[in-house]
Parts: sequence; structure tokens; C-alpha cells
Amino acid sequence: MTIRARFRLDRGEFSLDVDLDLPGRGVTALFGPSGSGKTTLLRLIAGLDRAPGHLEVNGEVWQDDRVFLPTHKRALGYVFQEASLFPHLTARGNLEYGLKRVPAAERRVDMARVLDLLGIGHLLERRPDRLSGGERQRVAIARALLTSPRVLLMDEPLSALDLARKQEILPYLERLHDEMEIPILYVSHAPDEVARLADHIVALDNGRAVAEGPLAATLARLDLPIRLGEDAGVVIDATIGARDEAWHLIRADFAGGELWVRDTGHAIGHRVRVRILARDVSLALTHQDDTSILNLLPGTVAELADDGHPALALVRVDVGGTAIVARLTRRSAVALGLAPGQPVWAQVKAVALIG
Repeated sequence: MTIRARFRLDRGEFSLDVDLDLPGRGVTALFGPSGSGKTTLLRLIAGLDRAPGHLEVNGEVWQDDRVFLPTHKRALGYVFQEASLFPHLTARGNLEYGLKRVPAAERRVDMARVLDLLGIGHLLERRPDRLSGGERQRVAIARALLTSPRVLLMDEPLSALDLARKQEILPYLERLHDEMEIPILYVSHAPDEVARLADHIVALDNGRAVAEGPLAATLARLDLPIRLGEDAGVVIDATIGARDEAWHLIRADFAGGELWVRDTGHAIGHRVRVRILARDVSLALTHQDDTSILNLLPGTVAELADDGHPALALVRVDVGGTAIVARLTRRSAVALGLAPGQPVWAQVKAVALIG
């Protein structure tokens, strides 16, 4: 399954011009600052707004020069920033409303499975005013899934929640990512959500897609570094391979190496994501034995590029097929004689374990 979207919109002060081929599974994050066009693009895909263009989902044309399917005829689920549940219905009633939108013969999502995935079975007889913000949003996601959508659209679904409720719901979104076959288009400007959930990213700026591709590869690009929050960096898929109980550490194994991080209680074999910021990586030409840095990875310089300030440079290092990005002063890069193909040691000072 693939999603093909091409739109061109001009509203004077704001314009949108995108041409995207999106994967038909996993989570695609539409990421960018406020006003970059994320929600506008999502609403065009939903048919809530209209602009010249072409939209095709799994070979079915939803919009072109001759066709425009209204929203209710598009096989999609939409989760807004606010849960938007019917206040006069219980959670069960809200879910049944979603289920009844789809003829029984066309239902592809099982109610029991959705209740289990989102952990809301015990909430069914409560009305929305008796649910927490996180619970309401989980019911809203379940209602959208029960329409058996071909694609699930989520417009900053956690932005209205406080940090505690956000941390409560993120594991459920990860379960959807891991266990459901439905592709998700996820609008966010929150770096932690993108790093934790996304497989694919579309970076929008001023109505243009300035970068697009698999999350890990796109974040490692130096020609147009995407900053998830305060800094450039990479996200690496890893597996917990060992535990050092004496020092309260666990080892995250990835393609090309391993990283020791604080023990977060994950079981051996558990899949995690590791986030490494460029400012937390330094480079050396030889292995350093007298250092407090625990993670020293052998690699090869793949690319150098200017950073946002003339004093700084970004260096992409290939560590056994996995890209890591380091930020150095240009003076240090020259002093080390860094050039593509040169062996180096990447010294990783801090690692954030995600999920």
C-alpha cells in the first residue's frame, strides 16, 4: 500500500506545494514549525479542505482533475488535538458510533483487539466527563480505528495533554505502531514524539517538503540537517543485549556497535530506540583509554558540512553501516585533518533511550 499526494495551494500569505510518495505502513511524521503546512496537508488528505492536486491511496483515486471524494467516502480515521467525543454517549456508545459507520462485511478491525491495544476495556460505561484527558484521547483513537480506515490521520493528538498524560498515552501509540497494519500520518512539532514513533519523516517549512525519507537516514543528512528540537542528531533502532547489574547499566546493541546506557528496566531482547545528539559526540583519531566517556565506537568519516554558525561543522561518521553525526568546531576538524574515508573513534557522551 502506498499514499501518493500532490497538492498546490495559494492563499496569498500562505502557499503549499508538495509532491509526496508515502509508505503504506508504519508512522509517517509530518514535522515542522507552526505555520509550515502540516495540518493543512492533513486536512487536504482528509478532504476537509480542497486544493488542486492528486491523491491516491493504495491505487484508489480520492482526488484528481475529475474526482473528489467527500470526507465521508474516504476510508480514513481522523484524530484531532481534542478528543471530540460525543458528550451524551458513554465510551462504548462513542466506539459503536465508529463501528456502525462501516458495513459489517467490510469491517477489518476487531473491537476486542482495539480495546486491548489501547487499554480501555474498563472505561466503556463512563461518559467523557468522567475520563481523564489521556483516556478520552485513547477512546477517540479507538473510535477512529473502528471505522476500519485505510489510513489513520492524527493531528497533534497529544498537544492538549500535560506531560504525565502524554507519557501515559505514548506506550499505547507505540503498540499501534507495532501491531496494526494501518499506516499513520502523524502531525507533530514535538521532537520526542517524532523520535519515538516515526518510521518515516516529512519535514515541512513554509509549505514545502524540504526533506523526506526514512527517519534514521533523513536525520543523518548533512545537506539539510533536520533539528528535532534544540539540536541535530540521529535516532538508532537497537535491542537490549546485556545488563550490568553491578553498575546499573544496560547494553543497547545496534547494527555496527553497542552503547552502554543507564538501566531503565527493559528486559533483555527488548527493542528500543536510541537518540544521540550531535553535540554529545566528539571525535578522536585514536582510541582513548583515559577518558570518562563510556561509549567509544570505531568508524569512518563519511561526510563533512558547515553548520549553522561559521565556527562549527557537522561530521557524519559511518559506524558499521549506522550513521552518527558529530558537531565540532571547524578548528578541531582542521586540526584532526578530518576527510571522507578517514578512520576515527566516535566518543558518545550522552545517550537518550526512547521507549
